Amino acid sequence: MPSETVSSSPTPSSTGIKGLRSDGAEARNRLLDTALALFAERGFAKTSTRAIAQGAGVNVAAISYYFGDKAGLYQAVFDDPRSNPGPNIADLEAGPASLDDVLRALLVGFTEPLKQGQTVQNCMRLHFREMLEPTGVWQNEIEQTIKPAHHALVQALSRHLGLPEPDDDVHRLAFSITALGMMMHIGCEVIPAIRPSLVASPPAIDAYAQRLLQYAWAMVEGEAMRRTASAS
Repeated sequence: MPSETVSSSPTPSSTGIKGLRSDGAEARNRLLDTALALFAERGFAKTSTRAIAQGAGVNVAAISYYFGDKAGLYQAVFDDPRSNPGPNIADLEAGPASLDDVLRALLVGFTEPLKQGQTVQNCMRLHFREMLEPTGVWQNEIEQTIKPAHHALVQALSRHLGLPEPDDDVHRLAFSITALGMMMHIGCEVIPAIRPSLVASPPAIDAYAQRLLQYAWAMVEGEAMRRTASAS
């Protein structure tokens, strides 16, 4: 059976209403939060817009107003920066940022959503479900978010290491650094079970982010030493 494809560029419906009502942002966020939980539990195909609207406490027409349709809402859930891990690509592509800036943007991008608690667990479940029951959104995320972030990190590493072009080892290093942040999400249920104090509060998560930055730098310095030794 062919997979159902979700549009990568949802367009909100045209209602003739300019701007959102004062409670519009709250209603929109309730829809996103409810949809995240239901999509993660049931998948895209088995989740109805009626169930989402009822869970969010809004009229089903609100989905059309804010997101266009169910596919648009599904895409918006994946794009929601409150829960979806990763750096702000615009920040990384703004110019030749320093390696420290790129590492910080990358790792804080992974750790900041952890402050949302259960929402992040739902986000990871949704990603795993999307891989098992693809709609096309995951491939779009690879192309539009993951690849640009990886490219920005690889370029910053190459500049720092004094390389004219990135080689395989730079890419290996970039994937390994990214894995530091990814583990925070893949292990979002494991870490609290083993050492809950590590992610028990926003300050604890900030401290973890700072440690990840230090670990990343240690990996970079180790790669620089390896290259120096190989060249001698």
